[in-house]
Amino acid sequence: MPRRSSPPKREVAPDVKYNNVRVAMFINRMMRGGKKSTAQRVLYDAFDMVEERSKRDPIEIFEQALRNATPVLEVKPRRVGGSTYQVPVEVSPDRALSLAMRWLLASARARGGRSMSEKLAAEFMDAANGQGSAIKKKEDTHRMAEANRAFAHYRW
Repeated sequence: MPRRSSPPKREVAPDVKYNNVRVAMFINRMMRGGKKSTAQRVLYDAFDMVEERSKRDPIEIFEQALRNATPVLEVKPRRVGGSTYQVPVEVSPDRALSLAMRWLLASARARGGRSMSEKLAAEFMDAANGQGSAIKKKEDTHRMAEANRAFAHYRW
């Protein structure tokens, strides 16, 4: 990554079926080996399962799951006089969304058995209800930031 200036943010085109940018971003993060159509099929199947189980709009549940998994604080290591402190910092909105998507995807992949679309659907439902391992990851991150609040004055 360049030190002087950050590269410009790329515009993500909305997805085909729901015309939603966040869904397209999630598909791109889910994709493995450049197989976008496979990732789309898996996610759309998961949305169908969510709609079938909850009788609500799947995009609404997806957005709720993202909101619930989005962190506000995180810790970053900072070297001060030979020792490293974990300094709590606020998370930028772009990074927060990226972390939430990453955690949802990782926790869905870590679930046992079944197909990926079933695992994703279950993880979305859990995260929308405020439970599941993605939410636990967020709470652990917040707990770590709260525990290291004494080092907040080392922020840069």
